[in-house]
Amino acid sequence: MGTLIDFILNIDKYIIDIVNTFGAWTYLILFIVILLETGAVIMPFLPGDSLLFAAAALAANASYSLNIWVFIGLFLVAAIAGDSINFWVGEKVGLKLLEHKWVQKIIKPEHLNKTRQFFEKHGPVAIFLARFMPILRTLVPFIAATGKMNYKKFIFYNVTSGIAWVLICCGAGYFFGNIPFIQEHFSAVVLGIVAVSLLPAVIGLVSQKIKK
Repeated sequence: MGTLIDFILNIDKYIIDIVNTFGAWTYLILFIVILLETGAVIMPFLPGDSLLFAAAALAANASYSLNIWVFIGLFLVAAIAGDSINFWVGEKVGLKLLEHKWVQKIIKPEHLNKTRQFFEKHGPVAIFLARFMPILRTLVPFIAATGKMNYKKFIFYNVTSGIAWVLICCGAGYFFGNIPFIQEHFSAVVLGIVAVSLLPAVIGLVSQKIKK
Protein backbone atom coordinates (compact mmCIF):
# COMPACT_ATOMS: atom_id res chain seq x y z
CA MET A 1 0.00 0.00 0.00
CA GLY A 2 2.90 2.34 0.78
CA THR A 3 4.30 1.78 -2.72
CA LEU A 4 0.91 2.53 -4.26
CA ILE A 5 0.58 5.78 -2.30
CA ASP A 6 4.09 6.79 -3.38
CA PHE A 7 3.16 5.98 -6.99
CA ILE A 8 0.02 8.17 -6.79
CA LEU A 9 1.78 11.12 -5.16
CA ASN A 10 4.81 10.99 -7.46
CA ILE A 11 3.07 9.73 -10.56
CA ASP A 12 4.79 12.24 -12.85
CA LYS A 13 8.21 10.85 -11.90
CA TYR A 14 7.06 7.26 -12.40
CA ILE A 15 5.58 8.05 -15.81
CA ILE A 16 8.83 9.75 -16.84
CA ASP A 17 10.70 6.59 -15.81
CA ILE A 18 8.25 4.50 -17.83
CA VAL A 19 8.69 6.75 -20.89
CA ASN A 20 12.49 6.63 -20.62
CA THR A 21 12.46 2.85 -20.20
CA PHE A 22 9.70 1.67 -22.53
CA GLY A 23 9.29 4.50 -25.05
CA ALA A 24 6.16 4.07 -27.19
CA TRP A 25 5.04 1.14 -25.02
CA THR A 26 4.10 3.82 -22.46
CA TYR A 27 0.77 4.20 -24.26
CA LEU A 28 -0.07 0.53 -23.75
CA ILE A 29 1.12 0.47 -20.13
CA LEU A 30 -0.99 3.48 -19.10
CA PHE A 31 -3.94 2.12 -21.11
CA ILE A 32 -3.79 -1.10 -19.08
CA VAL A 33 -3.61 0.82 -15.79
CA ILE A 34 -6.78 2.79 -16.60
CA LEU A 35 -8.50 -0.34 -17.94
CA LEU A 36 -7.77 -2.16 -14.67
CA GLU A 37 -8.70 0.86 -12.51
CA THR A 38 -12.13 1.06 -14.12
CA GLY A 39 -12.67 -2.58 -15.09
CA ALA A 40 -11.28 -4.69 -12.28
CA VAL A 41 -13.55 -4.42 -9.26
CA ILE A 42 -10.71 -5.61 -7.00
CA MET A 43 -8.40 -2.74 -8.06
CA PRO A 44 -10.21 0.45 -7.03
CA PHE A 45 -7.04 2.01 -5.59
CA LEU A 46 -5.11 2.37 -8.84
CA PRO A 47 -4.57 5.99 -9.91
CA GLY A 48 -7.12 7.43 -12.32
CA ASP A 49 -7.58 11.22 -12.38
CA SER A 50 -3.96 11.90 -11.45
CA LEU A 51 -2.62 9.52 -14.10
CA LEU A 52 -4.67 11.17 -16.85
CA PHE A 53 -3.53 14.60 -15.71
CA ALA A 54 0.15 13.60 -15.49
CA ALA A 55 0.18 11.78 -18.84
CA ALA A 56 -1.40 14.77 -20.59
CA ALA A 57 1.06 17.15 -18.90
CA LEU A 58 3.99 15.13 -20.24
CA ALA A 59 2.39 15.04 -23.70
CA ALA A 60 2.43 18.85 -23.67
CA ASN A 61 6.20 18.72 -23.25
CA ALA A 62 7.77 18.17 -26.69
CA SER A 63 10.89 16.57 -25.19
CA TYR A 64 8.95 13.39 -24.32
CA SER A 65 7.51 12.86 -27.82
CA LEU A 66 4.09 11.81 -26.52
CA ASN A 67 0.91 12.47 -28.50
CA ILE A 68 -2.01 13.86 -26.49
CA TRP A 69 -4.57 12.58 -29.03
CA VAL A 70 -3.27 9.04 -28.78
CA PHE A 71 -3.59 9.28 -24.99
CA ILE A 72 -7.12 10.67 -25.23
CA GLY A 73 -8.19 7.93 -27.66
CA LEU A 74 -6.68 5.12 -25.60
CA PHE A 75 -8.02 6.48 -22.30
CA LEU A 76 -11.52 6.82 -23.77
CA VAL A 77 -11.47 3.18 -24.86
CA ALA A 78 -10.04 2.07 -21.51
CA ALA A 79 -12.58 4.05 -19.48
CA ILE A 80 -15.65 2.92 -21.44
CA ALA A 81 -14.51 -0.68 -21.95
CA GLY A 82 -13.39 -0.93 -18.32
CA ASP A 83 -16.78 0.04 -16.96
CA SER A 84 -18.49 -2.35 -19.40
CA ILE A 85 -16.26 -5.22 -18.28
CA ASN A 86 -16.97 -4.29 -14.66
CA PHE A 87 -20.71 -4.34 -15.36
CA TRP A 88 -20.45 -7.69 -17.14
CA VAL A 89 -18.58 -9.24 -14.19
CA GLY A 90 -21.23 -7.94 -11.79
CA GLU A 91 -23.98 -9.31 -14.03
CA LYS A 92 -22.42 -12.76 -14.47
CA VAL A 93 -20.75 -13.33 -11.11
CA GLY A 94 -22.69 -10.97 -8.87
CA LEU A 95 -22.14 -10.69 -5.17
CA LYS A 96 -20.57 -14.17 -4.97
CA LEU A 97 -17.26 -12.56 -5.94
CA LEU A 98 -17.37 -10.36 -2.85
CA GLU A 99 -17.86 -13.35 -0.53
CA HIS A 100 -14.29 -14.54 -1.00
CA LYS A 101 -12.00 -13.65 1.88
CA TRP A 102 -9.17 -12.39 -0.32
CA VAL A 103 -11.57 -10.02 -2.07
CA GLN A 104 -12.93 -8.74 1.26
CA LYS A 105 -9.38 -7.86 2.30
CA ILE A 106 -9.19 -5.46 -0.65
CA ILE A 107 -12.79 -4.21 -0.78
CA LYS A 108 -14.02 -3.35 2.69
CA PRO A 109 -17.73 -3.80 3.53
CA GLU A 110 -18.01 -0.10 4.36
CA HIS A 111 -16.87 0.77 0.82
CA LEU A 112 -19.60 -1.43 -0.63
CA ASN A 113 -22.23 -0.02 1.71
CA LYS A 114 -21.32 3.55 0.78
CA THR A 115 -21.43 2.61 -2.90
CA ARG A 116 -24.87 1.04 -2.57
CA GLN A 117 -26.18 4.07 -0.69
CA PHE A 118 -24.69 6.38 -3.32
CA PHE A 119 -26.30 4.40 -6.15
CA GLU A 120 -29.67 4.17 -4.39
CA LYS A 121 -29.65 7.90 -3.74
CA HIS A 122 -28.75 9.07 -7.24
CA GLY A 123 -30.00 6.20 -9.41
CA PRO A 124 -28.48 5.82 -12.91
CA VAL A 125 -26.92 9.31 -12.66
CA ALA A 126 -24.61 7.79 -10.02
CA ILE A 127 -22.69 6.15 -12.88
CA PHE A 128 -21.85 9.59 -14.28
CA LEU A 129 -21.09 11.19 -10.91
CA ALA A 130 -18.98 8.25 -9.67
CA ARG A 131 -16.69 8.55 -12.69
CA PHE A 132 -15.08 11.53 -10.95
CA MET A 133 -14.69 9.81 -7.57
CA PRO A 134 -11.91 7.31 -6.75
CA ILE A 135 -13.07 3.90 -5.48
CA LEU A 136 -16.73 4.68 -6.32
CA ARG A 137 -15.66 4.89 -9.96
CA THR A 138 -14.68 1.22 -9.82
CA LEU A 139 -17.47 -0.10 -7.60
CA VAL A 140 -20.58 1.64 -8.98
CA PRO A 141 -20.70 -0.27 -12.33
CA PHE A 142 -20.45 -3.55 -10.43
CA ILE A 143 -23.19 -2.55 -7.99
CA ALA A 144 -25.38 -1.33 -10.87
CA ALA A 145 -25.12 -4.75 -12.50
CA THR A 146 -25.93 -6.64 -9.31
CA GLY A 147 -28.99 -4.39 -9.01
CA LYS A 148 -30.18 -5.68 -12.42
CA MET A 149 -29.80 -2.34 -14.18
CA ASN A 150 -30.54 -2.45 -17.91
CA TYR A 151 -27.28 -2.40 -19.91
CA LYS A 152 -28.68 -0.03 -22.56
CA LYS A 153 -29.32 2.54 -19.86
CA PHE A 154 -25.94 1.83 -18.28
CA ILE A 155 -23.97 2.28 -21.52
CA PHE A 156 -25.41 5.77 -22.06
CA TYR A 157 -24.08 7.01 -18.71
CA ASN A 158 -20.89 4.99 -19.18
CA VAL A 159 -20.04 6.61 -22.52
CA THR A 160 -21.01 10.18 -21.58
CA SER A 161 -19.18 10.06 -18.25
CA GLY A 162 -16.12 8.45 -19.85
CA ILE A 163 -15.88 11.19 -22.47
CA ALA A 164 -16.32 13.95 -19.88
CA TRP A 165 -13.79 12.39 -17.48
CA VAL A 166 -11.04 11.87 -20.04
CA LEU A 167 -11.47 15.27 -21.73
CA ILE A 168 -11.54 17.20 -18.45
CA CYS A 169 -8.57 15.42 -16.84
CA CYS A 170 -6.43 15.28 -19.99
CA GLY A 171 -7.41 18.82 -20.98
CA ALA A 172 -6.41 20.15 -17.56
CA GLY A 173 -3.12 18.28 -17.65
CA TYR A 174 -2.26 19.38 -21.19
CA PHE A 175 -3.07 23.06 -20.76
CA PHE A 176 -1.95 23.57 -17.15
CA GLY A 177 0.55 20.80 -16.46
CA ASN A 178 3.55 22.67 -17.84
CA ILE A 179 2.97 25.96 -16.06
CA PRO A 180 6.20 26.52 -14.07
CA PHE A 181 4.41 26.85 -10.71
CA ILE A 182 2.52 23.58 -11.26
CA GLN A 183 5.70 21.81 -12.40
CA GLU A 184 7.52 22.91 -9.25
CA HIS A 185 4.66 21.75 -7.01
CA PHE A 186 3.42 18.83 -9.09
CA SER A 187 3.17 16.35 -6.20
CA ALA A 188 1.08 18.85 -4.23
CA VAL A 189 -1.15 19.41 -7.27
CA VAL A 190 -1.68 15.66 -7.69
CA LEU A 191 -2.51 15.36 -4.01
CA GLY A 192 -4.97 18.23 -4.47
CA ILE A 193 -6.61 16.44 -7.41
CA VAL A 194 -7.05 13.30 -5.31
CA ALA A 195 -8.41 15.34 -2.38
CA VAL A 196 -10.92 17.21 -4.58
CA SER A 197 -12.13 13.98 -6.18
CA LEU A 198 -12.68 12.48 -2.72
CA LEU A 199 -14.45 15.59 -1.41
CA PRO A 200 -18.01 14.59 -2.45
CA ALA A 201 -17.69 11.24 -0.69
CA VAL A 202 -16.34 12.93 2.46
CA ILE A 203 -19.17 15.47 2.43
CA GLY A 204 -21.69 12.66 2.06
CA LEU A 205 -20.16 10.76 4.97
CA VAL A 206 -20.15 13.83 7.22
CA SER A 207 -23.74 14.59 6.23
CA GLN A 208 -24.82 11.08 7.21
CA LYS A 209 -23.06 11.36 10.55
CA ILE A 210 -24.78 14.69 11.24
CA LYS A 211 -28.20 13.24 10.37
CA LYS A 212 -27.62 10.32 12.70
